[in-house]
Amino acid sequence: MAENTREFAGGKMLAAVDGGVGLVTFNQPEKRNAMSIEMWQGLEQILDGFAADDAVRVVVLTGAGGKAFVSGADISQFEKNRANADAQVEYDRLTSAGRAKLATFAKPTIAMIRGFCLGGGLAIAMQTDLRIAAEGSQFGIPAARLSIAYAFDGLRKLVQLVGPAHARMILYTGNRIDAREAERIGLINQAVADSALEETVMGIARTIAENAPLSIYASKLTIGEVMKDPAERNMEAVRVAAAACFDSADYKEGRTAFMEKRAPRFVGR
Repeated sequence: MAENTREFAGGKMLAAVDGGVGLVTFNQPEKRNAMSIEMWQGLEQILDGFAADDAVRVVVLTGAGGKAFVSGADISQFEKNRANADAQVEYDRLTSAGRAKLATFAKPTIAMIRGFCLGGGLAIAMQTDLRIAAEGSQFGIPAARLSIAYAFDGLRKLVQLVGPAHARMILYTGNRIDAREAERIGLINQAVADSALEETVMGIARTIAENAPLSIYASKLTIGEVMKDPAERNMEAVRVAAAACFDSADYKEGRTAFMEKRAPRFVGR
């Protein structure tokens, strides 16, 4: 455990900072990092901290133990918390803040996936901006094998990433696919050798962290608005984000660094 690691959810969620990169670790390896209600609440707390920390410019999410990113929801809590439709409503209420925090997080997020990435775990990965997986990883949504309905937001992200035909195959069969197939259909950005996973992800994260934060924010916001129905788009927010870039000290720094043939030093203002 890194020296600056902080524990949340009784140690089942870990947070650390490495340079400009915030690290989130799902830490229930004995259950292949299955997500409990407490872990969702811990994720909310971690993301709040990273959002407020200007030193954190990108966030990487990963699973402990090497066997799974997140294998899904913690089924041991289903009997108590998701036994019927009414219980499911309460479960959604208890976990919705963490889900919303990840879905609306303003800084770039990367899922570093090794092992199982299933069901609710895949929903978490799909909410991140980038997904990089080790070749031995497996992806799937076993909802049809549990007689549950996959949530609308997760389905929307799935269809946006892979299209309706691949989404139907994944959902109707409940079968798992490997990382190369996930890469082929667009579910993940890249499949890499297991030994290269951390180096690849941290290389991407540090590249992002060195770029202009206001520009990255504007790109993330605008892509998000593009994906919405036209009537729901906040074009004023897009305009404001673009104007902030051009009015920033970082814009001047970028031009100056280019002329001086040196790497720019962006501060996010």
